[in-house]
Amino acid sequence: MNVYDFLDEYEIPYKDKELIDQAFVHSSYVNEHKDVIGNNERLEFMGDAVLQVYSADRLYHIEPELPEGLMSTRRSNLVSEKALAQIVRENGLNEFLLLGAGEEKTGGRDRDSIIADMFEAFIGAIYLDQGMDVAFRLLDDLMQKHIEEIDEKTYDYKTKLQEFVQADSRKSIVYETVSVEGPNNNPRFEVVVKIDGLTYGKGVASSKKQAQKNAAKDALEKLA
Repeated sequence: MNVYDFLDEYEIPYKDKELIDQAFVHSSYVNEHKDVIGNNERLEFMGDAVLQVYSADRLYHIEPELPEGLMSTRRSNLVSEKALAQIVRENGLNEFLLLGAGEEKTGGRDRDSIIADMFEAFIGAIYLDQGMDVAFRLLDDLMQKHIEEIDEKTYDYKTKLQEFVQADSRKSIVYETVSVEGPNNNPRFEVVVKIDGLTYGKGVASSKKQAQKNAAKDALEKLA
């Protein structure tokens, strides 16, 4: 598998392969291969800016609204070196990295700082090649789970629904998956929440957990 197989899997178009290849060229590789022109550092600069805008946009649209200070903290966590390195490992993107022999021997392929920078360069290359909309679409595929985790920690609708329903009764709450559609890399879960057998809310999302949360939110809004 190469990076273009990866992009094809997520249905991300590309034109300039030289640009995308450069995103995976570490400076140590250039130092040992004089025929290679340019490393990924300039692309890293561009990708960092794209990630900042992307994370700010997605956090801004979390409901209930986050205050400015909390959005700044969440954004720092979302695009931190550790978080980006985790995304790289989850998707095996470090397999495509070109390193010098010395850096390879000392574990550079799994070093947070190197692979996080590589990810930023990759996003920078996609942005320059295809524009912001496509770059955002790829980031949604790769980072949505992490954004949903932040959303879940910010406001737990399932717990709130449990507290609301059981405040005056001992009614049972059940989440039922109605359907799962779409490809494995981009599924669509539809979940309903039932209270004593009656449906009160419905939620749709790319993960079952988020769909349950959306269903609980829908039920809360109707009950309230």
